[in-house]
Amino acid sequence: MTDTLANPLAARDHARGMAGTVVEAMPVLPPVADDLPAGVPTDALLWEETIAAGGYATRRLSRGARLRLIDVKGDACASLLLFNAEMPTERLNVADTVKVQWNAYLGQGKLLLSDMGRVLVSILEDDAGTHDSFCGTSNAATNAAKYGNGSNSGPCPSGRDRFLLGVAKHGLQRRDVHPCVTLFKGARIKADGVIMPQIGPFPPGRTMVLRAEMDTIVVIANCPHVLDPRTDWTVTPLRATAWRGPVTPADDAIRNATPEGLRAFENVEDYFRR
Repeated sequence: MTDTLANPLAARDHARGMAGTVVEAMPVLPPVADDLPAGVPTDALLWEETIAAGGYATRRLSRGARLRLIDVKGDACASLLLFNAEMPTERLNVADTVKVQWNAYLGQGKLLLSDMGRVLVSILEDDAGTHDSFCGTSNAATNAAKYGNGSNSGPCPSGRDRFLLGVAKHGLQRRDVHPCVTLFKGARIKADGVIMPQIGPFPPGRTMVLRAEMDTIVVIANCPHVLDPRTDWTVTPLRATAWRGPVTPADDAIRNATPEGLRAFENVEDYFRR
């Protein structure tokens, strides 16, 4: 292989010969999925990708788009950043997400709010129930301490470093990597204040469906939870599928579930009224 790649023409032929190769984790271009929900036409599909263990992915989703995440093998850990795609200085605010909803535990019907009091994403479906709005993600130092190597190019990359790669695709940088939420790995707070991580592994196939309430940049890092007690760096692939969908109507049940949530949706509608 080394001799082949040392020859530019042989390297070109090798690269071209890889066309059509399918691996476990990769984007599908053009996107194809045979398990879209009933009523969703195939031409509405926007994104189909399996994110590798230790990988990252990012996408700009238009208002109304649905994003389905599947924990393929039961040990995925999807740390999530969100930005207003039109004005990325507006981004997910985890503190407001918790405070405004009087609830720190994410699940079906909950909202992910921006620092401008608007809904970036709502959670339409969730059969996982183990999510984390407390702990953030790992970094190179925490991974080096736990696994002996935390470098971005090493065997145990961190969520924060994967975020850096993802935000760079949108012209953003280190200062734009804000506190995240993590899906499929949970954290609960005991009465005495101790954080109890919910790490699993869990049954494969657990699924969430998110709805973009604004034009939103989504960045996902699939790296082990920062409080994962296992000595081995352990995570499995995560599948992401997105399709076009209608903008949330005025009579939507999630929109009208609470006065605080309704105000956040009204802030979105006011933004798009310009």
